Amino acid sequence: MSSSRKPEPKDDDMRKEYDFTHAVRGKYADRFPHDVVMVTLAPDVAEAFPNAEAVNEALRVLLKAAKKVAPAA
Repeated sequence: MSSSRKPEPKDDDMRKEYDFTHAVRGKYADRFPHDVVMVTLAPDVAEAFPNAEAVNEALRVLLKAAKKVAPAA
């Protein structure tokens, strides 16, 4: 068995126009710090926040309010 043989595709649901033969895994991964957590916001929620800083500030306010209502045990 030759080690240079390409593996067979597992399924045929990939469109023919998609060509990843020259793709580089993780090419843009270093753009973000390692401690960043990426999440997807629902469109209606994303509309309310212009940027990540606004989302973080809103979540900090929510955390502060939650701590006042139910202090940590």
